[in-house]
Amino acid sequence: MKAYVFPGQGSQFPGMGQDLYNHSDELKARFEEANDLLGFRITDIMFEGTADALKQTKVTQPAIFLHSVILAQALGNSFQPDMVAGHSLGEFSALVANGTLNFADGVKLVSQRAQAMQKACEAEPSTMAAIIGLDDEKVETICAEVAGVVVPANYNSPGQLVISGAVEAVNEACEILIEAGAKRALVLPVGGAFHSPLMEPARVELEAAIQATPFATPKCPVYQNVSAAAVTDPETIKANLTAQLTGAVRWTQTMQAMIADGGASFTEVGPGKVLQGLVKRVNRQMPTESAALS
Repeated sequence: MKAYVFPGQGSQFPGMGQDLYNHSDELKARFEEANDLLGFRITDIMFEGTADALKQTKVTQPAIFLHSVILAQALGNSFQPDMVAGHSLGEFSALVANGTLNFADGVKLVSQRAQAMQKACEAEPSTMAAIIGLDDEKVETICAEVAGVVVPANYNSPGQLVISGAVEAVNEACEILIEAGAKRALVLPVGGAFHSPLMEPARVELEAAIQATPFATPKCPVYQNVSAAAVTDPETIKANLTAQLTGAVRWTQTMQAMIADGGASFTEVGPGKVLQGLVKRVNRQMPTESAALS
């Protein structure tokens, strides 16, 4: 079975999507539709902007989403997924690719998500940190014992877990985790505590937008971040997508479930190759590739 995976925030780069825009009038029209929906020319920032300009959450998330879903469209009849998944933001790309969401609704939801998250980030000093070389259970236990908000946020691969929360609590957890044997505890250059309880105001805002948006029955299952299980019911997809803002991205578990359910190859659709590396850490023999224009 063919699995397609869609990257999240952090995979952006200056010039991203320019090749797609120039590839055909059909793809160019998609980008221009997104410019109109967003109310600004995101293509100018994607193609000509600096790395710093691309780091703004309100730009980053729609930019990665557009790169991913328009690349999936460019694949044409060769894009025949048996299963899809997306890392954090990438879940929205996956839901457009498998027919759950239409393109315009996907653009609008991603934009609303980015803006809601930005507001939540500004409300309280918060951050994330990558913990390398410690069992997930140990990280979970230590986070639970620290005063203040700090939780496991991204289960990226065996031995790599990102924690998220208030600045002081994350810093304290990092010190304890190093003492407990972590090889590294690296505070990340992010704007806030994604996938933690501090995103609750954004979750409430996004829930209203998701509930107001039509979701169709997908053409193949999506393995969602919060459940790490195959889902096809539109109402369950909506609930999981909402819960994702304050819940953990269970990516390791998602890859394991997709492989257990028959995933025999993984194609990453979007900028970068991060997800291919994470798949290999779960199963070294698993064939992976980047989606490419023919």
